[in-house]
Amino acid sequence: MIGEFKAFLLKHGVIALAVAAIVADLIMPIVGAFTPSGNWRTATVSIGAVKLGLGDFLGAVLDFAIIAFVVFMIVKALVREAPPAPPTPA
Repeated sequence: MIGEFKAFLLKHGVIALAVAAIVADLIMPIVGAFTPSGNWRTATVSIGAVKLGLGDFLGAVLDFAIIAFVVFMIVKALVREAPPAPPTPA
């Protein structure tokens, strides 16, 4: 039963989702303390009548990269692949 549960978690990416939620709540506030202060996430660029949310975009890219890296590192530490089976003698 434990093996089936582990297979379910790995197959459906539940571990990565759980780790991402933890990272968003625990790690990102710490990262926020080290990123530039001010209203850089509200920065916009105007091209004619169009306003592009450049700060929002860069903030989302930064958040995604940090969360993806931490999820990768934690899942890599938790999920170890089985070593290859030794070759069978001929």
